[in-house]
Amino acid sequence: MSSIAQSLEKIRNRVTVLEHRYGRPAGAVRVLAVSKTKPAEAVRAAAEAGQRDFGENHVQDALSKLDALADLDLVWHFIGPIQSNKTRIVATRFDWVHSLDRTKIASRLSEQRGEDLPPLNVCIQVNVSGEPSKSGIAPAELDAFAQFVAGLPRLKLRGLMTLPRPCDELALQRRPFAALREMLEGLNAGGFGLDTLSMGMTDDMEAAIAEGATIVRIGTAIFGAREPASPSAGPARVSGSRPPG
Repeated sequence: MSSIAQSLEKIRNRVTVLEHRYGRPAGAVRVLAVSKTKPAEAVRAAAEAGQRDFGENHVQDALSKLDALADLDLVWHFIGPIQSNKTRIVATRFDWVHSLDRTKIASRLSEQRGEDLPPLNVCIQVNVSGEPSKSGIAPAELDAFAQFVAGLPRLKLRGLMTLPRPCDELALQRRPFAALREMLEGLNAGGFGLDTLSMGMTDDMEAAIAEGATIVRIGTAIFGAREPASPSAGPARVSGSRPPG
């Protein structure tokens, strides 16, 4: 068994334990393997261990992997800020977007999503902590933005994502995740029918699962320490003090 396969097994076992601990149904939480900066060979090793969902946050770095792994049945999630000149690639090559926070980008993704493809699954990124350096809409803007996104014909609004301020204490880690869950519940009370909370990473996975995460974004615990992004990735909007994985 490869080291990546062993790491995936540990993460899956940990998720199972946490689901049971916090009264979540078995299988309620999906692991998204954050493969950004990692080579295609590492993704293939994870796929051979049964992993299907992979997260990338730089379009140019992701494209080479998507092409190299086209023989595999994988689900690709875009989890980083989206530049306007990259929307067509994201709209046509990815299955999910977790970082939607601008009407312009939402409109472009819908317009550029091919009719031969299913609607693009999207999550709205919410800046729960209110940090000026982070991407994501303010909670006060969520209702109006969700209405806008839900009305776009080639997008399927699935839920919410957040990247809270780092914290080491479990009780404090849970607060922003609880806030995001309550926002999703509020939208569903208004008829949205959302089913996804993308929240929690290697260091705060327990808090996220405790508060209802359905997708946890795990990078380091699967692939090891990250390598620097290649220069081809280009500039990106700042999305927080730590990368989303």
